[in-house]
Amino acid sequence: MAPNKTLCLSLLLAAAAAATLAAANGGKLSPAYYSTTCPKALPIVQSGVVAAIQKETRIGASLLRLHFHDCFGCEASILLDETASIATEKTAVPNQSVRGYDVIDDIKAELEEACPGVVSCADILTLAARDSVVYLGGPSWEVDLGRKDSLTAGRAAVNTSIPPPTFNLTALAASFSAQGLSFRDLISLSGGHTIGVARCVSFRGHIYNDSDIDPSFAESLQQICPRSGSDGVLAPLDLKTPTHFDNCYYRNLLRKQGLLHSDQELFSGNSEADSIVRTYVNQPSVFFKDFVQGMIKMGNIKLLTGSQGEVRTDCRKVN
Repeated sequence: MAPNKTLCLSLLLAAAAAATLAAANGGKLSPAYYSTTCPKALPIVQSGVVAAIQKETRIGASLLRLHFHDCFGCEASILLDETASIATEKTAVPNQSVRGYDVIDDIKAELEEACPGVVSCADILTLAARDSVVYLGGPSWEVDLGRKDSLTAGRAAVNTSIPPPTFNLTALAASFSAQGLSFRDLISLSGGHTIGVARCVSFRGHIYNDSDIDPSFAESLQQICPRSGSDGVLAPLDLKTPTHFDNCYYRNLLRKQGLLHSDQELFSGNSEADSIVRTYVNQPSVFFKDFVQGMIKMGNIKLLTGSQGEVRTDCRKVN
């Protein structure tokens, strides 16, 4: 048989097998979704994530953020490039500093070699976020799989749904609630800021205009982030352990050393929020448990399953 016909046949068989499994599951997610159609899927994603983090530690936080920004609708719409019919989400205001697209591309390429047309980009994003957290010292959890990829993107919706770093606690809670996430989910998922960095433009207002900040902490940041210019200068979201997933983010809040205005809002006099933050400081295992529960809930927001959407062969464009 000619090579191109063999490839086409393998693609058809893989797609048929995936469709059969989806039908059997009734479009429901399952950790075993790829167990027969692509048994190497999870190890391939994990090895790609580990290789990327070993090359650049920061990319672990970037992959977690990429998943978060996609998962106010977990269907890999954030990965689509601009076309005549698609307004890419990559240029939406909250996404202009999002990174990690190339890592997803590399992982997807390996998966297409191993099992063409089977593993969705949405599932890759979800697994990559989990694997990043685990590699950097955080908790592990079982990821339900079987998401499908969207056929379009929604830049306008992103601009209104992703909470900016200037939000106060009330606005943050409302933003999360609109996605079916609880107040406790807001506090626990914000703990993802225990890794990674933020740009000067994102924390400038907090260090110059807010009073709910440690003065020496603000002064140290003002040395690298002037009132104007240097918008892209980076500072760690967690002053103490920026490359290790732990509960130090919450310890920083007690000291009024949250980098973003929205960070410090979690510990600013609201009795419920303050109590949760203190719990996470004193009982890191509770933070890990709540973070996992929040990630699982977030990974199920507005997803596509079964016959909805598609499995892209290139995460940057529809088939």
